[in-house]
Amino acid sequence: MPAWSRSGGFFGEDAASVYDECAADMFDPAVVTPVVEMLADLAREGAALEFGIGTGRIALPLAERGVRVHGIDDSEAMVARLRSMPGSEDIGVTIGDFATARVDGQFSLVYLVFNTIFNLVTQDEQVACFQNAAAHLQSGGRFVIETGVPGLQSLPLGQTIIPFRADPEGMSLDVYDVVTQRFGSQHYVFANGGVQTYPVELRYAWPSEPDLMARLAGMTLRNRWAGWQREPFTSPSRAHVSVYEKP
Repeated sequence: MPAWSRSGGFFGEDAASVYDECAADMFDPAVVTPVVEMLADLAREGAALEFGIGTGRIALPLAERGVRVHGIDDSEAMVARLRSMPGSEDIGVTIGDFATARVDGQFSLVYLVFNTIFNLVTQDEQVACFQNAAAHLQSGGRFVIETGVPGLQSLPLGQTIIPFRADPEGMSLDVYDVVTQRFGSQHYVFANGGVQTYPVELRYAWPSEPDLMARLAGMTLRNRWAGWQREPFTSPSRAHVSVYEKP
């Protein structure tokens, strides 16, 4: 379940111009609808704040459901594409680092999807993200993260590379450093008679580590599923949706 990185200004015009096409399967209604339904349920009658709102894949349909949505993103190029979409006038956006940027008011829901927590490439940044979420939540509010389980079980001893995509449009692979918990997703896109490269740097974390980050921020794990349709989370699960609550 790869994601693009937001570190180091990666989401400039070049990456933003192809993001929706490269992640086209994530825009399928079969993928989006369960996400929006769960988030709308968790938001209840309150407002929602998305960390890493991007081009609005989730924010736009969530707003269509009647949820008041605000977003934080550090990429003006991505937000410009959001602003070109119908319905985006109802969504407020703050340009900034979602680990630290603040928005006025309190929210019943803060959410961060599609591996975006890994886009913060140090443990300190990830801890700050949880603290920032807690600071925006009202009492009883929920912080939801969706992310993959690191694919280390697929690595034979000494191997560091896991290919995860190969098709006529391109190929991708992950390169792991198990000492630093850093990994790079290398994306190669075949276009215009050539090859475009999109190297991505991320930091992975086992589910237990975000649980501890939540505790440091004063939140408690309430639910964990393997997906947005509330599938049970088990040892072979390759992703998790985790819901943390502010007392």
